[in-house]
Amino acid sequence: MSLTTGKAAGAAQAGEVDTIVNFRPAYIAMAAMLVFYVGIRVYEQYFGWKAGLDSFAPEFQTYWMSLMWAELPLEFIAFCGIGGYLWKTRDRNLDALAPREEMRRILTLVGWLAVYAFSVYWGASYFTEQDGTWHQTVIRDTDFTPSHILEFYLSYPIYIICGWGAFMYAHTRIPQFAKKISLAFLMFFAGPFMIFPNIGLNEWGHTFWFMEELFTAPLHWGFVFFGWFALAVFGVARQVLDRVIELSKEYEKDALAL
Repeated sequence: MSLTTGKAAGAAQAGEVDTIVNFRPAYIAMAAMLVFYVGIRVYEQYFGWKAGLDSFAPEFQTYWMSLMWAELPLEFIAFCGIGGYLWKTRDRNLDALAPREEMRRILTLVGWLAVYAFSVYWGASYFTEQDGTWHQTVIRDTDFTPSHILEFYLSYPIYIICGWGAFMYAHTRIPQFAKKISLAFLMFFAGPFMIFPNIGLNEWGHTFWFMEELFTAPLHWGFVFFGWFALAVFGVARQVLDRVIELSKEYEKDALAL
C-alpha cells in the first residue's frame, strides 16, 4: 500500500507541505505542566512555612488537607477518563492500517513518551529531592506534610496518568503493541506506577521508626528498585525504532515504484 496516496498525494500535487510529524500537543502539554509545577512550587514556598508546620492548626486544614482531598479524586477521574476514552475510541481494524498512518501514530506515541518522561522528572526527581530537603529541615508531625501532598499525592499520580495514557495509546492504535503486550512497555509503566503503593510502606516505616531522611536508608530501597524500571524506556525505544526503520523501507520501495 502506497504511503503517498489519498490526501497525501493531493497535498503534494497542490504544492503543500504534508507532514506526519506533529509534536505541538506534546509541547503544549509540557509547557502547561511546567507552568503548573512552578506555580505549585511557589504555593509550597509561601504556605508551607506559613501554614504547613503544624498539622493541628486550622490553617493547615485550609491550605493543605483541602488541597489533598481535592487533587486525589480529580486524578482518579483523569486516570479513568483517559483510559476509558482511549479504549472506547480504539482502532478496531488495525490490520487495514496504512503504513503512513501507522508512522504518524508512532510519532504521536513519541510525543506521549516525551510528556511521560517530563512528568517523571518532576515527580521522581525534583519533588522527591526537595522532599528529602524538607524533612531534613522540618520535623514532621504528620504523614501528610506539605511536601508529601505535592510529591506523593500530586506529582506521582500525574506521571502515572501520563504513563497510562502512553501505554493505552500504544496498545489501542499501533499494531505492534496492540497484537501483544510489550514487556518493555509494561515495565516502563508498571515500575514507576508501583512507587505509588510503596508510599504506604514508606509512611508506615516513618511512623513507627525514627529515621534520618537518607535516600540510602533501607526503607527507601523500594523507591530505587521501582524507579530503575524506567530504564525499560530503552527497550521501548528499540521496539519503536525497529518499526520506524521497517516503515521507512516500505516508503522507499513505494517511492521508487512511482
